[in-house]
Amino acid sequence: MKIAIMGAMREEIDPILAALGEYTSEEHAGNVYYRAEYAGHELVIAYSKIGKVFSAITASVMLERYDAKALLFSGVAGGISKDLKIGDLIMASALCQHDVDITAFGHPDGFIPESSVMIETDEDLRSLASEIAIDMGVDLYEGIIATGDQFVASAERKGWIEKTFNADALEMEGASVACVCHNFGVPFFVLRSISDSADGDAGMDFDTFLKSSAQVSAKFILEMVKRIGD
Repeated sequence: MKIAIMGAMREEIDPILAALGEYTSEEHAGNVYYRAEYAGHELVIAYSKIGKVFSAITASVMLERYDAKALLFSGVAGGISKDLKIGDLIMASALCQHDVDITAFGHPDGFIPESSVMIETDEDLRSLASEIAIDMGVDLYEGIIATGDQFVASAERKGWIEKTFNADALEMEGASVACVCHNFGVPFFVLRSISDSADGDAGMDFDTFLKSSAQVSAKFILEMVKRIGD
């Protein structure tokens, strides 16, 4: 099976490539795509780049050019839910775009014509992830992840996103990738490590936590690859 693996930051894919050992790479559409074989699957791996536009381009290339049949996306996120603390893992049950606003036309926040406010992730992949979390002894939360082209460091903005979308965490790429996968009819999974609390200290917390969270995510994603059927 051909599986796409995306990292929201360059640091997210480095430990995956290190674990694989052997891989090839090529440039396309302004990005680098790595190819390898692992656990009987063909993998294509890439850094999504920051923000919704670049991540959508990367996902589209992986599905169209490389014909990936599933997409696994890992990264970091700011926590919103009071149940989440730095270091926790959350998988998206659904994703939304908190910065889409055409309310002037009578639509709710986050709504896109010919789409919807929320896009759900693949149920089978979430079930698999839950099993892996138990086997690895890892606490894995499930909830709504909000995406926007903003690094949120405001308690006021965080509160609005929580109230409007019932969101548990927020980041900058997941919902755009979800939109691409949904339109291609490809199952996808989004995993995030909580690296900050999306408050006034977000920048400091993010830089401190990135390297360790990438290691945790890489191990989890590669375990998912091992257990995905043909």
